[in-house]
Amino acid sequence: MAGARRMSDKLAEFTAFRQRMNERILAEDNQVVRRFFALDTQTYKAGALDVKTKEMLGLVASLVLRCDDCISYHVAQCKEAGVERDAFFEVFSVGLVVGGSIVIPHLRRAVDLLDQLESGSESDKTACADHA
Repeated sequence: MAGARRMSDKLAEFTAFRQRMNERILAEDNQVVRRFFALDTQTYKAGALDVKTKEMLGLVASLVLRCDDCISYHVAQCKEAGVERDAFFEVFSVGLVVGGSIVIPHLRRAVDLLDQLESGSESDKTACADHA
């Protein structure tokens, strides 16, 4: 239970920091930054590909790039989009094959987060702001 509480606290802290900093960054008068954030947001909206597929692609890219913040975000977004456990592991396998063994530590953290999200604890769900 202590591990689940730490993960919940970590997710809440990550989400709060992310949202606070996104707001802070977007408060600046910089069109390049604002446009990039908007582009990122638009990219993950449904189009020829649905949101679920785009989030799975984002998760693969995040695994390959070894960005734990992005991995956490996309695991949560994939879960919210309805990705099932078996599909998660297919996504993880693509990231692992493309990225190689250096992805394994990030894969461990992704599976740990998935386990926490699947535990059904509402407090473990991340309500992240825009992706960027």
